[in-house]
Amino acid sequence: MFGRPRLFPAGPKEDGMSRIVYLNGEYMAPEQAKISIFDRSVLFGDAVYEVTGVLGGRLVDFEHHMARLKSSLGKLSIPPPIDREGILAAFRELVRRNGIMEGLVYVQITRGRQERDFVYGTDLQPAVFMFTQVTGSSTSPYLESGVSLKSAPDIRWARRDIKTVNLLGQVLAKHAAHESGAYEALMVDPNGHVTECGATSFFIFRDKTIITRPLSNDILPGVTRRAVVALCERDRIGLEERSFTLEEAYAAEEAFITGASTFVMPVTRIDGRTISNGVPGPATMAMRAIYLDYARETVT
Repeated sequence: MFGRPRLFPAGPKEDGMSRIVYLNGEYMAPEQAKISIFDRSVLFGDAVYEVTGVLGGRLVDFEHHMARLKSSLGKLSIPPPIDREGILAAFRELVRRNGIMEGLVYVQITRGRQERDFVYGTDLQPAVFMFTQVTGSSTSPYLESGVSLKSAPDIRWARRDIKTVNLLGQVLAKHAAHESGAYEALMVDPNGHVTECGATSFFIFRDKTIITRPLSNDILPGVTRRAVVALCERDRIGLEERSFTLEEAYAAEEAFITGASTFVMPVTRIDGRTISNGVPGPATMAMRAIYLDYARETVT
């Protein structure tokens, strides 16, 4: 309807068979996977999640995704019902069963179920479910044209560093972006400074320097973002972590987003304004190549 495909094809696997998902230690068809209406993830969004990319049938940056998942669980005092080895085994099994060569694996851990009450019990049994999705990030058609962003007021809660399922602010922003024909939303705080995108981290490039907002409670500590920052330090690429305004983003020489499902993706338009000459820039494409080399070398 809006001239762009959905990022994540839904439904069947690549081989045409039904998908297999994971719920509380068991593998099953999606229609068999059910959680209680009294689960706190349903009633309060009281849950965390993590998304790990798949490249060449293997997991990208798995250890850092697990470190963030552990951090999110700890900040919400949700006891982990499954350990790293259990998640790794389940991720690999889902990738195998669903024939995923390029895509992602999603895991969600809820606090558990109880009668509806804002005060949660301390003896609840968390629920865990996982599923895969197919993507084509390494060969995306947007690599030639770049993607467009639509700015939106950042109305989310103050603890964006926790990867919770409370995503209504992003849902509204990304829906508005989609309706305008844009690929992604660009979140802007009340002071006019860019925070991040709806589901990705955001970078600009100017004066031979990559610029991104510093880590704090204001943004999610993106795993792909972390890799890009580390690669800049490793390769002595100019990097500055600081706040910047939407006007600075409009005036950037280049811009790009990062995420588990997009890797490094060039941005060529924001709010209908062309970034530089309107094509993916050399710094962005060089960083994408550096990141993909890193991803392929470090898959699990």
